[in-house]
Amino acid sequence: MTDTTTLESIRNTVESHDVVLFMKGTPLFPQCGFSSLVSRVLQHMGVEYHSVNVLEDMDVREGIKVYSDWPTIPQLYVKGEFIGGCDIVKEMFETGELKALLDDKGIEAA
Repeated sequence: MTDTTTLESIRNTVESHDVVLFMKGTPLFPQCGFSSLVSRVLQHMGVEYHSVNVLEDMDVREGIKVYSDWPTIPQLYVKGEFIGGCDIVKEMFETGELKALLDDKGIEAA
């Protein structure tokens, strides 16, 4: 069970940054292919984002799944809104929906 302190910390992180990626590893050293793909999409688009390495804290790793009610990592948030995981982000990027969403939210992207 995830404690409320962890959920509050996650909520604070999500609300404190325009774009947040909860991932395995870091943008420079991703620890899974799915995290790597989402990170590369954001970098390709020129989006500034805050990353959280869930491998550094088991409470955050499990807590983010509770917070979003989504079972997998990575997880992308834009302006506090959960966007999705790797497959959703990849599809949104390919169709142009991700660029449109970022534009709608006032986030700079190439």
